Amino acid sequence: MTTASRTRTGSPALVGVYLVLSLVGLVGTWWFNLAFFLGGGGDYLGGWFANAASSSAAVDILVAGAAACVLIVVEGRRLGFRPVTIGLLVVLSFVIAVAFTFPLFLALREVRLRRG
Repeated sequence: MTTASRTRTGSPALVGVYLVLSLVGLVGTWWFNLAFFLGGGGDYLGGWFANAASSSAAVDILVAGAAACVLIVVEGRRLGFRPVTIGLLVVLSFVIAVAFTFPLFLALREVRLRRG
């Protein structure tokens, strides 16, 4: 079996890994988001660029998030995902976290590849 044919079938183990990463992304980001807002909040987006270190991390996640959204749209269409699913994943990337939605998309992609 070639690598290409194995990739087309999808992997149940990989689905599990992606779902765990998605859950960690959801809990990890929202743990700190809730702590921020419950602690009085403030300028949330300003905090992203409060210093050089946070600015570097912010640019990193913004670029990676944009690339993830492009992949979600392009690959989602190629695999025949419903437009509402694609749109929901993109919107949730901004509302919840890319750390949640991108691994979730990868899990859904693996399931779709497994079904053929």
